[in-house]
Amino acid sequence: MPMYEYHCKACDADFELLVRASTVPACRQCGATELERVVSRIAPAGKIEAIRASNRRQAAREGHFSNFSAAERAKLIK
Repeated sequence: MPMYEYHCKACDADFELLVRASTVPACRQCGATELERVVSRIAPAGKIEAIRASNRRQAAREGHFSNFSAAERAKLIK
């Protein structure tokens, strides 16, 4: 499921939402369905690697890398 950013035309709210293809998104504040999909801002340069490393450490703690060997896990989690 992709995450999209939306802007509500009715109440001027901005929010992110995970949306399935068959789902009609609605505003969290007022419930309106007339939303404008907004282009997401990208992460600042230099922070992307830190974010990726943090996400990999969390995945390792939760056991999501259990299908890799110990040597492969060490390379992924750096």
